[in-house]
Amino acid sequence: MTFLRSLAFNLFFFSSGAVILTAALPVLVLPRRFSAEAGYVWFGLTLWALRTFCGITYEIRGRENLPREPCIFASKHQSSWDTIAFFKICREASYVVKRELAWIPVYGWLMSRTGMVPVDREAGAKALRSMVRLARTRIAEGRSIVIFPEGTRVAPGEERPYQPGVAAIYKSLGVSVVPVALNSGLFWRRRAFVKRPGHIIMEVLPAIPPGLPRDRFVHELRERIEGATVRLCAAPAK
Repeated sequence: MTFLRSLAFNLFFFSSGAVILTAALPVLVLPRRFSAEAGYVWFGLTLWALRTFCGITYEIRGRENLPREPCIFASKHQSSWDTIAFFKICREASYVVKRELAWIPVYGWLMSRTGMVPVDREAGAKALRSMVRLARTRIAEGRSIVIFPEGTRVAPGEERPYQPGVAAIYKSLGVSVVPVALNSGLFWRRRAFVKRPGHIIMEVLPAIPPGLPRDRFVHELRERIEGATVRLCAAPAK
């Protein structure tokens, strides 16, 4: 049954995406908000399909920790769900993404049109400077930044080193960093066809103020994100 429900979801996910992306082609010549709306429609349909076909529900905790001003959201990344659901807490966010995503026909064009922050992970210090420059522009526009410090999806129970990007933009932008923990990988695993029913929790944690020394900031960020993630993965609740 789980396989059949996952099959139904995947068919819906890719077919609805194809329809929406095709219908959205004309908005590439319109202001950014029109391209963003196409993504919001697809994301909303995806969350509905996860609940309907796969029995995956979700909740967002810690909304009281959401700042009023633009900030940097630094989030654990376990699943594709994370990027889809983030618009629920920050509709106008700009994501730090790998540059290759912008090359995907239609999807990449729309993503670029919405003002993401692409990173060439092979370019070293040059990539960091470019990322900081673009992130500063987005903050000046009144938009928050979403970054996944580990740089890729990581399975529940695993950790990877935090990449230097999050510390670089924290130091340069002078805004608070809001850690985010979650347990989405328990139900929608990386590169897994089968989606397992359950309850995803995304928890917004108290912000880290600007101005901390680099090492202290990275230690504090890791402690908050990883500690909360272990707690959420150990006792998923509904």
